[in-house]
Amino acid sequence: MFIKHSIIERNAILMGVLTLITVAIGGLVEIVPLFTIETTIEKVQGMRPYSPLELAGRNIYIREGCYVCHSQQIRPLRDEVERYGHYSLAAESMYDHPFQWGSKRTGPDLARVGGKYSNEWHAAHLIDPRSVVPESIMPGYAFMAERSLQMADVADHLKALRVVGVPYSDEMVAQAKADLAAQADPDADTDGLLKRYPKAKTGDFDGNPARLTELDALIAYLQMLGTLVEFDKVQPGSLRQ
Repeated sequence: MFIKHSIIERNAILMGVLTLITVAIGGLVEIVPLFTIETTIEKVQGMRPYSPLELAGRNIYIREGCYVCHSQQIRPLRDEVERYGHYSLAAESMYDHPFQWGSKRTGPDLARVGGKYSNEWHAAHLIDPRSVVPESIMPGYAFMAERSLQMADVADHLKALRVVGVPYSDEMVAQAKADLAAQADPDADTDGLLKRYPKAKTGDFDGNPARLTELDALIAYLQMLGTLVEFDKVQPGSLRQ
């Protein structure tokens, strides 16, 4: 046996192949069962897919690399819970592709930032961070207030996400363009939008109701983070519906 083992140790290619096979088997044993267990991600009441405008804002958030400095994951540690709020639940990221947990906090965690500040505060902060947080080292994103939101393919975007499991209905896809514009229009009829996307924040986000901008989309996304789940009704070990 030891003689055979020495042959493996002396052959780098053989050892590499056998190591790969061993790691692959171990990985499959750990990962495959997760796809067969319905409670891997326990559902919680209130979670829904992103509205078209929130989704557009999330795309901008990823494009600008905001996740590099801001995590969206609150660990179940006392200091984090006291500072940021209820610890993160797996279900909160079930429709995220990719998820935005992050691994670094140059700025604060944003998992519960929704509703914490006004739209005006967010607009000022994104345009000139130091106007509201003097010690901030965040770069300004004033150009977003001048750049019209370009998402003509929003319906196709929803269809693509539906392929990977996000439950967008045919109605959501059909109304995607209308919902995109209505959410940031203070004069729009948003009854249908709110029926499709409960708790969606509506109205002017960037301070310019006459124009739909990238700033509208990003603020709409930030304003919904952490607002969908009623955490006072969530008890550890009782997440199953």
